[in-house]
Amino acid sequence: MSNDLGKIMITGGAGFIGSHLTEELIKENKDVIVLDNLSTGNKSNLDFEHHKENMRLITEDLKNSNQVFEQIKDIDTIFHLAADPEVRTGFTDPISAYEQNIQNTFLLLENIRKNDTKRLVFASSSVVYGEPEIIPTPETFGPLLPISIYGGSKLACEGLISSYCNNYGINGTIVRFANVVGSRAKHGVIWDFIKKLKTNKTQLSVLGNGKQTKSYIHVKDCVDGLLFSLKNTKKNVEVFNLGNRDMVNVLDIASIVCKTMNLENVNIVTEGGTDDGRGWIGDVKEMNLDISKISNLGWNPHENSKDSVEMAAIELYSESI
Repeated sequence: MSNDLGKIMITGGAGFIGSHLTEELIKENKDVIVLDNLSTGNKSNLDFEHHKENMRLITEDLKNSNQVFEQIKDIDTIFHLAADPEVRTGFTDPISAYEQNIQNTFLLLENIRKNDTKRLVFASSSVVYGEPEIIPTPETFGPLLPISIYGGSKLACEGLISSYCNNYGINGTIVRFANVVGSRAKHGVIWDFIKKLKTNKTQLSVLGNGKQTKSYIHVKDCVDGLLFSLKNTKKNVEVFNLGNRDMVNVLDIASIVCKTMNLENVNIVTEGGTDDGRGWIGDVKEMNLDISKISNLGWNPHENSKDSVEMAAIELYSESI
């Protein structure tokens, strides 16, 4: 497959990961159209120092299929990052995960099929594995049995993408992210802790038992790995894990955030969550992706999980001041 990406569209390109991807592609002088409904994304995320003559923002929702159809007529490569970004809210609001993830992905695929777009890159998640018996977990592990609504919706999207690629000649790259952290994030454990500590500097509430242990990847490494995955997709549909080899637990993250904010003697309290120690229903207790496949092709993250968390804490605290 050619590495010439042609004209690019990024759905969700004004969001956390999407804006960093947009910025990197702009640096590479690619022509980029950002399509975002700005429900969780923000125009300010696209205020790069770099020149933006080759970037255009279209404020539109994927559910408005006819309008989206008109925008992707000349697009060669689509990075599909638009989604409901919260894992934990799926239990109380499953319709959002269905509409924003499954339904909107189907509508996008229909437009891709009708417009004969050649490439689709999909941002999936480690949560599609559920709680696998093998850790680190390789791409070949199965069956995939997600335990969260979010994970189920991402796996459903993967199935739709695979079927469309095999039926309509689309080249598909599916990338399963570990927990992505870094600047511009507006959700996730580090952001939550910073918000809580700015309200109460003496006590920090941690959901569950705090022993939930997972792999984290900095957003810069995530974008680098995402582009590497696309360039190394050789099959009609290819799946890559993207993460780190080490893990960090929630209590350690709490300590890192307290240190970043120069707070001492904070009373860290574990509370709420589920009876078996999860932060919420559908929270995976332990996650570590096997990244041997992409590593053997020549890619490795620059930062490990602990360093990624420390960097993200500094970045997000700085943005919150």
